[in-house]
Amino acid sequence: MTNNQTHFEAIVIGAGVAGIYQIKRLIDMGMNAVILEADEGLGGTWFRNRYPGCRFDSESYTYGYSFSEDVLNEWHWKERFSSQPENLRYLNFVADKFDLKRHMRFNARVESMTWLEGQNIWQLILTNGETYTARFVITGMGVLSMPTMPNYPGMETFKGESFHTYYWPKAGLSLEGKRVGVIGTGATGIQVISEIADKVSELKVFQRRPNWASPLNNAAISEAEMEDIRARYDEIFAKCNATPGSFIHEVDRRGFHNFSPEQRRAFWDKLYDMPGFALLTANFAEIFLDEAANKELSDYVAGRIRSRVNDPKIAEKLIPKDHGYGMQRVPLETNYFEVYNRSNVELVDITETPVETLTEAGIQTSEASFDLDVIVYATGFDAITGAFDRIDITGTDGKKLSDKWESGPSTYLGIMTVGFPNLIMVAGPQGTSGSTNFPRAIETCVDWISNLLEHARQNGVSKIEPRLSAEQEWGAEVARMHEKMLFRSAKSWFTGYNSNVQGLAPGHHNPNPRHVAYWGGAPKYKAMLKKAEDDDYRDLQMQ
Repeated sequence: MTNNQTHFEAIVIGAGVAGIYQIKRLIDMGMNAVILEADEGLGGTWFRNRYPGCRFDSESYTYGYSFSEDVLNEWHWKERFSSQPENLRYLNFVADKFDLKRHMRFNARVESMTWLEGQNIWQLILTNGETYTARFVITGMGVLSMPTMPNYPGMETFKGESFHTYYWPKAGLSLEGKRVGVIGTGATGIQVISEIADKVSELKVFQRRPNWASPLNNAAISEAEMEDIRARYDEIFAKCNATPGSFIHEVDRRGFHNFSPEQRRAFWDKLYDMPGFALLTANFAEIFLDEAANKELSDYVAGRIRSRVNDPKIAEKLIPKDHGYGMQRVPLETNYFEVYNRSNVELVDITETPVETLTEAGIQTSEASFDLDVIVYATGFDAITGAFDRIDITGTDGKKLSDKWESGPSTYLGIMTVGFPNLIMVAGPQGTSGSTNFPRAIETCVDWISNLLEHARQNGVSKIEPRLSAEQEWGAEVARMHEKMLFRSAKSWFTGYNSNVQGLAPGHHNPNPRHVAYWGGAPKYKAMLKKAEDDDYRDLQMQ
């Protein structure tokens, strides 16, 4: 590949976890391919999110790639839940090991994509005016890659430093002695707040909606422990591949109602002290399906929160009342609730006293003014479909993808969509990437896509598109599994109601819950992918 080459057999958009593995597979196939990456370096989520406290919430050794035995043998995860700097080093290590950076072009943000019907190729135009063409375009843009900013009046007038967590200064930022305001208490906000509370002079937490959270229980991984992990990698990945969420924790099938309340509490006490998502994913299956079971668990977690916060009034403000535990994305935390026992931390419930405006000095709510040196917007992401919305994608007959998905995405297996031939999505809407341990989901998806493209090459296929009936059948399956879950009506990006977007960012899809992710579990999803391949891709039209 030369630096001035602009036509490729395949273009991958995004050099994050998905893009890195996808380009590896394409190059190994001998395909003429390139990655276009908007940032100046690879890493995606782990390149951009440099805020204090940013780290995995999946166990490190379950998050890393499984495709290379050499990588598994050579890399030593230093912590059970690895931090952002280490994660970025890991992804660079993998890319360097396989000489993948020469197949990547940085500072290459795609502005528009147009299907050229007569030629069966995509034309891509970058924000810098460069034009590329490719037979196939594979998106690896991630499910949480488009940050959302609030639209409070006066934001431009604030004289201090302010930024979304996604744009945390690369050079770092000294917060010692600073008065800091954090808006948002989702997964990102909780990580930031926990990490900086003991470093700043004052911390004002502006809570939009309280979130359930449970302990991360992080720890260092010694050399001896890492050797043991290496020896068990086959077992570890096999267990991940057998669980619904692709985590190391296995759902407890013994039955919620077969235990007394006292026995359930003892079980939950054990899970609460285990690492990672144990309380969520090693729990009884009924907590996701049975309202009484979920309420009992939620009451248990509320009690744990009350025991950790000294002020009962503050504790109640930190306990969600509009959804149960696990009904939205559950942040994992390290001493988060203890933060509110500190004299330099104040919780500002902006559902009670809304933000009216930002001023030169800080934030004005309906009740008080807060003078600040730094404002951090931990206001989340336009999840799952957000990255697609930011590219003007035109398919057959001049149809826009944004128009097709106006009321919610429709796809075939979360990988392709009718009317947009040769557009293939890793971690696309209605797949499992938003509902499971991300790298486990993307490896499954990338392998299937790579096999499909190899099939196309061997059979002289230049155009691939799902049949409408297959897309409709998949949509019905996604809806059916979605509606079985208790969180089906929650105001969460799980359900397509993105509370980070509604009222914050203009021009998003309608706010009604949409079927944006597949909740049938990773094993069932993999079986469906295998069946599609074994059936010789009969659900796809190939020319």
